[in-house]
Amino acid sequence: MKTGKEYIESLRSRNIKVYVKGQLLKSEEVIDHPFIRGHVNSAAMTFELAHDPASEDLMTVTSHLTGKKINRFTHIHQSKEDLIKKVKMLRMISQKTGTCYQRCVGFDAINALYSTTFEMDQKLSTSYHQRMKKYVEYMQENDIMVAGAMTDPKGDRSLRPGQQADPDMFVHVVERNDQGIVVRGAKAHMTGMVNSHEMLIMPTMGMVAEDKDYAVSCAIPVDAPGVLHIFGRQTNDDRKCEGEIDQGNAQFGIVGGECLTVLENVFVPWEKVFMCGETDFAGMLVERFASYHRQNYGGCKGGVSDIVIGAAAVMADYSGYAKAAHIKDKINEMIHMAETLYACSIACSAEGKQTASGSYFVDPLLANVGKHNVTRLIYDIDRIAQDIGGGLTATLPSESDLRNPEIGKYVEKYFKGVASVPTEDRMRMARLLENMTGGTALIESMHGAGSPQAQKVMYSKLSNLEHKKRCAMAIAGIKPKGDEKAK
Repeated sequence: MKTGKEYIESLRSRNIKVYVKGQLLKSEEVIDHPFIRGHVNSAAMTFELAHDPASEDLMTVTSHLTGKKINRFTHIHQSKEDLIKKVKMLRMISQKTGTCYQRCVGFDAINALYSTTFEMDQKLSTSYHQRMKKYVEYMQENDIMVAGAMTDPKGDRSLRPGQQADPDMFVHVVERNDQGIVVRGAKAHMTGMVNSHEMLIMPTMGMVAEDKDYAVSCAIPVDAPGVLHIFGRQTNDDRKCEGEIDQGNAQFGIVGGECLTVLENVFVPWEKVFMCGETDFAGMLVERFASYHRQNYGGCKGGVSDIVIGAAAVMADYSGYAKAAHIKDKINEMIHMAETLYACSIACSAEGKQTASGSYFVDPLLANVGKHNVTRLIYDIDRIAQDIGGGLTATLPSESDLRNPEIGKYVEKYFKGVASVPTEDRMRMARLLENMTGGTALIESMHGAGSPQAQKVMYSKLSNLEHKKRCAMAIAGIKPKGDEKAK
């Protein structure tokens, strides 16, 4: 298993093409760029904590394929306990980073593909599952970070992939030969892509027969010929070039360093292809991946919310109103919501079931309900935190003003709260709250792992409304009609 330092050093040998603000970075300098460095540090924690005796029970596990001790982020879930430990691990890492550490998407991708390829092979007599097992072994042996790549740009949302005016709006196969396939298109909003080793391409939606070329899943190195990455902007990201305080979370960044990944006729050998035209299984893969990924959010967002709650409480301490009854009540309300998010993730894990492949899958109904709660409750948690933090979280002068020999004394004087607390400490906490509760962080809570409507569709489909109706009729003493009973 890699250490955090070994992970970072392993990224330097890539020949990756990354553009930031229109400029192509030198590949060896990508991970040191101010916009990217914090995200690298956050991901490094998923490696470093595996070597800490205090966290190794959550961070490591025995591979069912090799019998070796591995990092949990490369594991295929073998029990309900694995699913539960995953959620606990995510909350623990979030409490240490206060942000996204990006490795979950690839983790969920390999688990979704593992069970889906098994069932594909059973029905179609293909050999995708054996390829997938070999790929997982490779991933475990080398402890690599794999970025899950599902979201396509989609173009005109009213049209299916094959109906788009521009066929590249969805990743698709443009050539098949004896050696492999050639794919073209792009993946958008890719978390942790520029500091990963490889990516796992997946279809972004269920497919019909006419979409055959778009039903593709494969593994591609992030620096493969024909691949380039355009790094996304974040709220206040230029502050990363201007010191430490104004960033809020200078060491680990905010959210996951997303980018647009462009695939210009990229060759993929057959041994790294896990779906190629099997449209009947595209929907299964999407739903399994989405459910695994939505399972995460009560863990990771529960942990991030722990930091937001702590920051709000510290701001109240620093400002002198921590003992006010309404402040205590607001903090308790935030705690209640954070634990509600966590409870859903634990519940969908505890209700998980074994798949035909032997791996374990979460309860999809509870996973989708949990993620839908995140799209609402995070906004409420952050709203209360901003209320407690006060207006200065949005209007503070800069770190440069604080350091200025002429005007710094005024910043120091007039932004002082409790006399015993240094003004700089109060500014640091205010900036942490500002960056964690606004802009990029909030939008990611809404749309990460799927927008709210995606969860509504899933839990509406899975909730078995007809059963609820029959239960109510039975209690009321109403005998169902034949057609209703049949349902």
